[in-house]
Amino acid sequence: MAIRYLKRGRSEADTAQDDGKVRATVERILKEIETRGDAAVRELSTQFDKWTPQAFRLTQAQIEAAVSKLSPREIEDIRFAQTQIRRFAQAQLASMHEIEVETLPGVFLGHKHVPVQAVGCYIPGGKYPMIASAHMSVLTAKVAGVSRIVATAPPFEGEPHPAIVTAMHFAGADEILVLGGIQAVGAMAIGTESIAPVDMLVGPGNMFVAEAKRQLFGRVGIDLFAGPTETLVIADHTADAEMCAVDLLGQAEHGPTSPAVLLTTDEALAAATIAEIERQLQILPTAGIAREAWAQYGQVIVCDTVDEVVATADALAFEHVQVLTADPDIFLARLKNYGALFLGARTNVSFGDKVIGTNHTLPTKRSARFTGGLWVGKFLKTCTYQRVTTDSASAMIGEYCSRLCHMEHFAGHGEQANLRVRRYGTRGDVPWYEPVQALT
Repeated sequence: MAIRYLKRGRSEADTAQDDGKVRATVERILKEIETRGDAAVRELSTQFDKWTPQAFRLTQAQIEAAVSKLSPREIEDIRFAQTQIRRFAQAQLASMHEIEVETLPGVFLGHKHVPVQAVGCYIPGGKYPMIASAHMSVLTAKVAGVSRIVATAPPFEGEPHPAIVTAMHFAGADEILVLGGIQAVGAMAIGTESIAPVDMLVGPGNMFVAEAKRQLFGRVGIDLFAGPTETLVIADHTADAEMCAVDLLGQAEHGPTSPAVLLTTDEALAAATIAEIERQLQILPTAGIAREAWAQYGQVIVCDTVDEVVATADALAFEHVQVLTADPDIFLARLKNYGALFLGARTNVSFGDKVIGTNHTLPTKRSARFTGGLWVGKFLKTCTYQRVTTDSASAMIGEYCSRLCHMEHFAGHGEQANLRVRRYGTRGDVPWYEPVQALT
């Protein structure tokens, strides 16, 4: 039998039309920020967030006041999550070795890992206060050695969100802003009178923030071209409908455009999960959002073989892949395109989103085909260097380089090589622009 769709989502053509409207809005707003700086940022903050503070950057006293609003248990929970994320980021950093090798006698090549100097971290907080995004971006950048970290989140119900501010502060942010949306990422990337520009933008956000990062890429670096949260549940006959439905709706609540897909070899489970989702939507507090996401972007796909499941999952290349099968390690070994894997019923995407230690900023819109998610290495530039320590090595490399430059008709490059042959070798007769080969 062929792969069967018991439920399909919205077409790519409809989604592309929506993207075009967002693109035009973002382009206009970024131009305003570039032209008018702080004045534009303040107007935009008033328009979109009803937020007009004296200054967008929090003082130390304001940060301490925010922290004081949390209970000891809330503070302990934030510290626990940050400990797990820091440990994994430190282990990742330790795996990245700087090298220097002698490739030929007297020729030394190496690379160093150099942290990005200034990073802007966007933490979503308008609809849901995304406390965990502070851990994932600020803390990971701090472990990498970034020297200036600017963290920003929109106001929540008319004030800085205490838990987000606390998480930013504990994670090591050097500057904390209360500013959201396009105006936040635009101000950090472009710079204004009061906000010095950064070199890189990271962190998730809504479709407008994602598009702003896309348009700013090149002026600054970014972590990912992010889209709506995606979740794929791979399940077989050993899974149950309740868990499949919970793991799908648990991510569909992110937003009305968040795809949630069940991919299974068990058609009875597929039908039962569809029914269970309808039941849970009657009682889920965030059903208003999750129901729209499921109706518009939810899919249920039935395959006959594991090979078909693997091929379909790799074609989808989803952000989150939850594996509820008898042997999840089959998919760890075979899948190639995914943001993060969640192997077995004892873990889930929410663990990864909030606390377990892996990063939750992950590739979407099939970009998992060519990139992984945010990690400590994203904040490091792997920069190469070379040194030649003997005359004979310089002259020998110079002879090869001279002839290769001649093949490419690069006379100036060739003279760089010829000068070393003359100065450090026995061939003092090599003239300008003539390759060594022509004289041998």
